[in-house]
Amino acid sequence: MVNPRANYGVDAPGVLAGLTLGGIAELALAAVLFGIGWPIPAVVLLVGGIVLVVGGALFAHTTLRGKFEVWDAELDRLGLTGNEQVLDLGCGRGLVLLKAAARLSSGRATGIDLWSTRDQSGNNQDATSANARAEGVGDRVDLITGDMRDLPFDDATFDLVVSSLAIHNIPQEEGRAEAVREAFRVLKPGGLLRIADFRNARRYAEVLTECGAADVEVYDLGWRFWYGGPHARTSMVACRRP
Repeated sequence: MVNPRANYGVDAPGVLAGLTLGGIAELALAAVLFGIGWPIPAVVLLVGGIVLVVGGALFAHTTLRGKFEVWDAELDRLGLTGNEQVLDLGCGRGLVLLKAAARLSSGRATGIDLWSTRDQSGNNQDATSANARAEGVGDRVDLITGDMRDLPFDDATFDLVVSSLAIHNIPQEEGRAEAVREAFRVLKPGGLLRIADFRNARRYAEVLTECGAADVEVYDLGWRFWYGGPHARTSMVACRRP
């Protein structure tokens, strides 16, 4: 669950602000139009405003609570023994990275990111380090500045590779495919990969299949991982390296 001492920021803060402020503006304008006797455009704006405000509420729930619950359940299902080497691609302020680290004893969790504040508010390495200390896992976490399309790790280094809402930020399709290939490359034989994203999940699965991954599947993560509504639902791409 959420540790009040840690601060994981807000995903895509500009989008959340747009949904919320846009909804409030439409509702206010609808009230004005009702007041001057223009009911039809007022109803249109009222409906649109409600949709935007509800979308903003769903977005806020996902980024502040829902994704925490979903990733807890996903990591619990993996049954980590505690000695794994874990890599988080696009770790941001450490939500998934630190949840994985909390399940380790002799293992280590490594996070790599370019630390973009456009994709997550207040995203920087110092903030992630502070969260690691707040969660009591700073002694088993390593942070690296780097590009997930060119990972600075040897082949077959990690038992588990995870990524949450990160790969879609790469603008080119081939770049996203290269990030997925790199994720698979650094997996040990028998290692597991879990990629959560609200775009391109089927394509990621295709790339992994081309790489020779086993047990490739894509499944929906439910309403708790909706970024504004079912149109922005998040899927999990899962596989194992033979």
